[in-house]
Amino acid sequence: MTQQRILVVVDPTASAHPAIERAAWLARPMAARIELFISDYAPQLADPRSHGVAANEARAALLDRHRGRLEQLAQPLRSGGLAVEIDARLDHPLHDSIVRKAQDSGADFVVKDTHYHPVLKRSIFSNTDWNLIRNCATTLWLVKPRPTGTRPCFVAAVDPLHEHDKPAELDHRIVRTAKALSGALGGEMHVFHAYDVAVAIALSTDAMTPIALPINDLADAMKAEHTEAVELLCKEHGVPRERTHIHQGGTRQLLLTLTEQLRADAVVMGAVSRSGLKSLFLGNTAEDVLDRLHCDLVNVKPAGFRAGLL
Repeated sequence: MTQQRILVVVDPTASAHPAIERAAWLARPMAARIELFISDYAPQLADPRSHGVAANEARAALLDRHRGRLEQLAQPLRSGGLAVEIDARLDHPLHDSIVRKAQDSGADFVVKDTHYHPVLKRSIFSNTDWNLIRNCATTLWLVKPRPTGTRPCFVAAVDPLHEHDKPAELDHRIVRTAKALSGALGGEMHVFHAYDVAVAIALSTDAMTPIALPINDLADAMKAEHTEAVELLCKEHGVPRERTHIHQGGTRQLLLTLTEQLRADAVVMGAVSRSGLKSLFLGNTAEDVLDRLHCDLVNVKPAGFRAGLL
C-alpha cells in the first residue's frame, strides 16, 4: 500500500499552527508522511523589473528564511517518529499555489488553518479558503483552533437525492472518507442529511408547476423518499441506524445544531465547483457553514475533479 502524504500549509506570519498539530495527529495512526509548505509572495520581488544579482539574492534569502522556520517546526515531529519534509515557494495567488503543490507532491490531504472571514470577503473578494473549497481536488482539511476529542466524532453530511446537483458517487466518497478517518483515529462516524419541504414548495411555485399533493402529504412523501435514500446509502456502508440523522428543515442550522450536540471533531462534506456570478454570491453548503462550525471541515471532491488553475 502506498504511503499517504499530508501537505500542511504553514502561515509564516503565525505564532501557533493548529494545522501542524492536526496533521501529526492524523499521520501517526496512518503512518503517513507530512510535508510542511510555505507559499509566499513578495510583489517587489515579482516585479518584472526585479532582475539581476540583487533581486535573485533577495528571493533566495526569503526562501532560506522560510525553510529555516519550517525546519524548526519539523524537528519536534521528526523526534516523535514522523517522516517530515519541507518546501517553500514564491508563488501567487496562494490558493492556486497550494493546489499546484498538492498536485506536484501527490498529496492525499491538504491541511490548513482556517479563521473567521468577514461577509464581504466571503461574497465578493477572493479568499484562500473559499477558493480551495471550490478548486482543490485533493481532500481538504480546514482546521479550527481547538483540541480533538479522545474518541473523535466525524459527521458525514450527504445529499443522496442530489438536490444540489452533486455527482451521485460523491456521497459514497464522503461516507468512505469519514469512515476511514474515524476508523484510523479510533473514533465514531455519524451520517447527516436534511431536506426542506418549504424549499420544495417554493421551487415548485417558482417553476409555475402545480403541487399535486396537499402540503402535509407532500411532507410525508418527501420524508419517506429522503429516509429511504439515506438508509440505503448507510446500509451499503454499514452505518447503524442510531448514527443516522435525517431531519426536515434548513441544512445549515440543523448541521450546526447536530455537530454541537455530538461535540463533533469534523464534518466531512462534498463540494463541486461553480462558475460565474452564482459562485460569488451563493456558494455551497461547505462555504456557508465554514465560519459557523465549531469543528473542522473536511472537504471531498467528486472523482475526476479537475482544478482550474491560473
